[in-house]
Amino acid sequence: MNPMDCMQRAIELAQLGLYSTSPNPRVGCVIVNQGGIVGEGWHVRAGQAHAEVHALRQAGAAAAGATAYVTLEPCCHFGSTPPCVDALIEAGVKQVVIAMVDPNPQVAGQGVRRLRAAGISVAFGLLEQQARQLNRGFIKRMVTGLPLVRVKMGISLDGRTAMHNGESQWITGPAARAETQRLRAQSSAVITGADTVLRDQARLTIRKAELPLEESQACLAMERPPLRVLIDSQRRVPRDAAFFTAGPALVATTSTSLADPGAGQELLMFDAVDGQVPLEELLKALAKRGANEVLIEAGSRLVAAFARLNLVDEYIFHIAPKFLGSSAKPALAWPIDKLGDAMKLEFTSVRPLGEDICVIARPA
Repeated sequence: MNPMDCMQRAIELAQLGLYSTSPNPRVGCVIVNQGGIVGEGWHVRAGQAHAEVHALRQAGAAAAGATAYVTLEPCCHFGSTPPCVDALIEAGVKQVVIAMVDPNPQVAGQGVRRLRAAGISVAFGLLEQQARQLNRGFIKRMVTGLPLVRVKMGISLDGRTAMHNGESQWITGPAARAETQRLRAQSSAVITGADTVLRDQARLTIRKAELPLEESQACLAMERPPLRVLIDSQRRVPRDAAFFTAGPALVATTSTSLADPGAGQELLMFDAVDGQVPLEELLKALAKRGANEVLIEAGSRLVAAFARLNLVDEYIFHIAPKFLGSSAKPALAWPIDKLGDAMKLEFTSVRPLGEDICVIARPA
């Protein structure tokens, strides 16, 4: 096998951890000896063996003198598991090919230096962009202290998210709703606002029967559901709301009310900024908890608040072939007077999604 194919296989393995590794990065590893794969593995979840260890176990004695292809620089520190560089050195591999250096300050090139000091040849940069794409959230958290933030909205062709009376179920079709389930499962946390919970009785859970995934991937997703986060500055949502009865959640608030938040609910208090939860501080707090990717499913006011602060990395629009009319609610509650002040986006993907289309855009 040529090096490109070997690293491509490692990336495919890493993708298997899309719904389970948070807060850790998604990593795949392939061990090659005498032109063939003798071991492969991927990191399943935090606290368990890393990809290199799984691959080395499968390779056994055949790892001696082999080349390891890894999508992320092997760790060199003790965390929940021992350093992977030690395992590679002890196995006797002769070369390690790394797609990208680990941005984690605890690693950040130290793994490469340890391997080279042990006489192991190290190369990196092969399929780096694919590897970075797989861990955009982890990279951003390590570099900036903030998670990757996605906004997902179901809208009509004329840019409306609900009728004037709040009715919105359902604007988009079954395929779009299944994709929303997948996006939630991929995320470390899902954020919504009090208006959405009160209006739609939103729960923001993931439901196995609705996940468009293979059985093994769906099971992994259900074992690591995203943290559900409610922004409720004034504690307007009652304890018996569907959002709370659906399971544990985090409530971000500025209210000093001493009311019991209810079983399984956690309060995260902030000093109010203009009477509201400071959104960047909330994202920083989530990042400190290990959130790599955050999905926002909220109403037009909260989405606009995140957008105006330039806190959104990616917008995902599920667009239905419907007109809801001028009295329906707009996607953003953000009055803009001049065309020159409009937020500029660039499309990164446009594809069919059942009876709808999915458009992904990023700030230009």
